[in-house]
Amino acid sequence: MTDQRALLARFDRIGRSLENIALVSLLGLMMVLAVGQIVLREIFNSGIIWADELLKLAVLWLAMIAAIAACRENRHIRIDALSHLLPTHFIRVTRVIVDLFAAAVCCAIAWQTYRYLQLEIEFQDTVLIDTPAWIAHAIVPLAFVLTGYRFVIGALKQAFGTDEEIDAGWVP
Repeated sequence: MTDQRALLARFDRIGRSLENIALVSLLGLMMVLAVGQIVLREIFNSGIIWADELLKLAVLWLAMIAAIAACRENRHIRIDALSHLLPTHFIRVTRVIVDLFAAAVCCAIAWQTYRYLQLEIEFQDTVLIDTPAWIAHAIVPLAFVLTGYRFVIGALKQAFGTDEEIDAGWVP
């Protein structure tokens, strides 16, 4: 069992590192590109034709990856009015139900965005001059699948984890 926990902890560290690298890289790219566009427009009366569209796509990717990271840290928006009204022993039950519901919603959204990607492939939509749009938008269903996965892990932690594990985070 400890080997499985060590393996899961290693995968978690790798996933966290990849998410953090992606977030920092995207934010850095956005800042450099936005400042570069401003300088090119204001000083040189020029610009990069695809920069604005790339910035929009970078915001999309940043938001999706940030949502995954927020779920990872259990820092997503949670409406928990019930937790202030219910007895302590019911709070875990309500959190399991809420997390499972959130996972189901994420899966439904992932399915619908996957269907949208299929339409983009069928209609051969493009972005950034000549890049297939489905490549740029593929992050959306992937992010919702991963976010749903994080909610399922959170529900399992709430249901079967010890209080120390729950307080420490979701990953074993």
